[in-house]
Amino acid sequence: MLAILDYKAGNQTSVRRALDNLGIPCQITADPGVLLKASGVIFPGVGAAGQAMDELTSTGLDNVLRKIVDSGKPLLGICVGCQILLDYSEENDTQALGIVPGACAMFNRALTEEDGEPIRVPHMGWNKIKLAKPCELFEGVDADSEFYFVHSYYPVPKAEFVLGTTFYGMEFCSVHGRPGLWAVQFHPEKSGRPGLTLLANFAKYCGEASNAQ
Repeated sequence: MLAILDYKAGNQTSVRRALDNLGIPCQITADPGVLLKASGVIFPGVGAAGQAMDELTSTGLDNVLRKIVDSGKPLLGICVGCQILLDYSEENDTQALGIVPGACAMFNRALTEEDGEPIRVPHMGWNKIKLAKPCELFEGVDADSEFYFVHSYYPVPKAEFVLGTTFYGMEFCSVHGRPGLWAVQFHPEKSGRPGLTLLANFAKYCGEASNAQ
């Protein structure tokens, strides 16, 4: 069973719907015991980094997330969940989880698209992912597939953790992590078939990792 972390940051229900559509058993929970026993954890998020970190630290879920990663249990961060896995976010001047080295920065409104038009912040819409390294999450996903983004800030992890990039006025990191610890800036649960494939790949990885223990 996959656990979807419930920390009052938005899109848990959308993630559960996507997993239900795939027939993948899952539970939305803030219970540390359930989180630590799950085969894998999805760490979603919508909203502001400061508010999300306040909720995590006030409930002790920040330390639960660190235990999950330290134990080797697979984790997938989505959107704000992707951003606050890093050390720091410019949004609300937030000290984040520090699980992946790096920071989160705001898009410069002076940036322009390839056609010369100024970008809009927040970035809302469909964009491609260019993989920098092979990534299990993207097995069976066509290279031309597009994913749905809604964000004003983007992750800047240490270079060795960059797995994929996207162009929006600039090339920015849209996928980071390492095997078993992944974070995506886009919303796979709102990205149609490619997003469902990514979630299915995560669930498959979790099942195989759980069986190998």
